[in-house]
Amino acid sequence: MPVAIITGASKGLGRALADALAGRGWDLVLDARGAETLTEAAGVVSAHGRRVTALPGDVTDPSHRGELVAAARKLGGLDLLVSNASALGAEPLVRLAGLPLEGLRRALEVNVVAALGLVQEALPMLRASEAGAVITVSSDAAAEAYETWGGYGASKAALDHLAAVLGEEEPGLRVWAVDPGDMATDLYAVAVPEDEDPRPEPVTVVPAFLRLLDARPASGRYGAVALMESP
Repeated sequence: MPVAIITGASKGLGRALADALAGRGWDLVLDARGAETLTEAAGVVSAHGRRVTALPGDVTDPSHRGELVAAARKLGGLDLLVSNASALGAEPLVRLAGLPLEGLRRALEVNVVAALGLVQEALPMLRASEAGAVITVSSDAAAEAYETWGGYGASKAALDHLAAVLGEEEPGLRVWAVDPGDMATDLYAVAVPEDEDPRPEPVTVVPAFLRLLDARPASGRYGAVALMESP
């Protein structure tokens, strides 16, 4: 059975994607910082009858990344790595003039450095898979200039570029950066607490990710909406 690692899997998109993959027969290694919410999520996901390993921790910790990869190895290998864990840099978001540099460093460490570190740990198993793939969760803030989203957007733009280069350097893999679009997530609620406009639930964009896995298009950057609208 295929095996995936998903970071930031206790809530939102990560949890919705984990549930969908388990329903398709995937075994999973799930990561998040909150042990209680991760354990609860893993219990729900495992109801599909698949093997689910929940490992709470911080993806910026090299030893934790090693544990995630080791857990996948115990499940038989690794076919998919989803870097979904994200940090905003400031909560709520602020303009660049007031962005704490330590917050920017945290966003870069979580969103870029840790994502690359996990790829480096996982590459031998991904290369050994017949269908090895990496998904990095991007944002429209990586491509568009929105007030207060500068630090977060810069980190996601850097992640997009890393994914693009990885796709060139690892032609045997599929490396997809995916912009899921607006979603009703805890991350967004913390980022812009005054915004009360309704947004789609994360589960609504999961079909876009599944389409990538089914169709296996070329490595590159994709928007969830476009993926779901394409024939």
